[in-house]
Amino acid sequence: MNTLKKLQFYMGKRKVLMPIALTLSGLSGLLSLMPFIFIWLIVRSLLLTGSVASGIPINVYAWWAVGTAVAGLVIYFAGLMLLHLAAFRVETNMRRTAMRKIMQIPLGFFDRNTSGQMRKIIDENASETHTFVAHLLPDLAGSFIAPLSVIILIFVFNWQLGLACLIPLTAAVFIMTRMNTTAQKAFQNEYLGAQEHMSSEAVEYVRGISVVKVFQQTIFSFKRFYDSIIAYRDLVTKYTLGWQKPMSLYTVAINSFAFLLVPVVILLIGNKSENIAPIITDMFLYVLITPVIATNVMKVMYLQQDMFLADQAISRVENLTSSEPLPIAENPEKITACDVTFENVSFAYPNAGQNAVDGISFHLPEGKTFALVGQSGGGKTTIAQLIPRFWDVSAGSVTIGGINVKNIAKDNLMNHIAFVFQNTKLFKTSLLENIKYGNPAASDEAVQRAIDLSQSREIIDRLPNGLNTKIGVDGTFLSGGEQQRIVLARAILKDAPIVVLDEATAFADPENEHLIQKALHELRKGKTVLMIAHHLTSVQDADKILVIAQGKIAEEGTHSELIARNGIYNSMWNEYQRTVTWTV
Repeated sequence: MNTLKKLQFYMGKRKVLMPIALTLSGLSGLLSLMPFIFIWLIVRSLLLTGSVASGIPINVYAWWAVGTAVAGLVIYFAGLMLLHLAAFRVETNMRRTAMRKIMQIPLGFFDRNTSGQMRKIIDENASETHTFVAHLLPDLAGSFIAPLSVIILIFVFNWQLGLACLIPLTAAVFIMTRMNTTAQKAFQNEYLGAQEHMSSEAVEYVRGISVVKVFQQTIFSFKRFYDSIIAYRDLVTKYTLGWQKPMSLYTVAINSFAFLLVPVVILLIGNKSENIAPIITDMFLYVLITPVIATNVMKVMYLQQDMFLADQAISRVENLTSSEPLPIAENPEKITACDVTFENVSFAYPNAGQNAVDGISFHLPEGKTFALVGQSGGGKTTIAQLIPRFWDVSAGSVTIGGINVKNIAKDNLMNHIAFVFQNTKLFKTSLLENIKYGNPAASDEAVQRAIDLSQSREIIDRLPNGLNTKIGVDGTFLSGGEQQRIVLARAILKDAPIVVLDEATAFADPENEHLIQKALHELRKGKTVLMIAHHLTSVQDADKILVIAQGKIAEEGTHSELIARNGIYNSMWNEYQRTVTWTV
């Protein structure tokens, strides 16, 4: 019942609705049995007396049967409505809690978890808990109370027939418990994981379908997607075959009440020629009422699975936001100078076995440009992300103007830093709003200046609605290089004194790269700049180049100094020159 406690937590003040609704569910379960009893009384009256039993007309029993059936439905509907109200609150509060936590966790979290993954986890799992609470939970109490009441009744009326009914019920319950072992739950976890993996790969495949069609490739072009389908198919086959035998035995056992009743009734009648009507009427009642046991026990079995799925849904949402929020300084200091210092900085990502950066120390003077170069995975991006405090360092300190970034208020820190990353992000709104996102109060003149300096004028001019054109609407999309120039316009308009550039030209075509380099030159004027270089020609004029290898500074100096040193940078430069001059 731990799942129910979790659900009640997300219900907030509406958690009082759950016990009321479950009580109504149990009452409706009892009332659902009454029509069978009244029908049995009618049959019993007709068989034993031919007309009336205990002086009560048969039509009274009929009306009672109809009345209790209607009352059961009305009460069930009332419980259903109460749980719908609770379910909407669960869904809302799960989303609110997740979004509130997301606003507090380190920004680096979003670099390692895509927005699509988070949307899928939050939306789909919140909806899954709504489905459980609103549509499956109403059956919970009734599914337990109805079969228990039937078991009591069958022993009250005839204990011999009751024992006969108890045999298949015991067998069915035993099989059901074997079907819901810890191993089965672990298998369900694996099944859910395979399903989620296939869904995410399907999204990637659909996004790249145009490329597949252009190059006339098949599904095998997306090997990961194909492999995820095969893995899911194999798991489903294994899952189905694993349940085939126990499910067949369970179905036979839970539906064999009538099969066992007949031989028991024959034994009870024996050689009697008189007074067999009570036994026959009792058997009729049992034939009528025992299917209620089968139906509700089946519901209980599926409810267990659905409760497990709801618990997993809650856990996935909670695990998404399990990262601890960055601590907030009680008395934050304001930035007064914009030099950046790394002092013996080490950092390891959560759950990582080793440091991503280890013992990094350098001083970036105000107004100077430092470049980070090195092989992919060496720690360059991690170093850049530690300046705006995407993560907190594991050891050492990062300071701006002599102030530890941990002691700077978030708003003050962000206002002093502009970012341009290789994975650009434009919102599905107008270009004007995208550009002004860095400085909402900027004047029209400042916006136009930023557009010119970022080399974005021709992009704006060729769009039908200019700056009011909405990205992602009516087929309006920009290339990677064009998006990067719009992001540069945003950074120029923000006019922050510190600029962090991460592979800004990594995915641009030659024409866009030339324009982006011109825009970067404007952005860097008079700023404190830390740039990660993909093309080494862009770092030749840097005040200092840091060569990063395996999380450490392997070499540092100007371009000419590092070339003369004949070390790692010299090898990288020679390799780069061979690449750009290579022809067929």
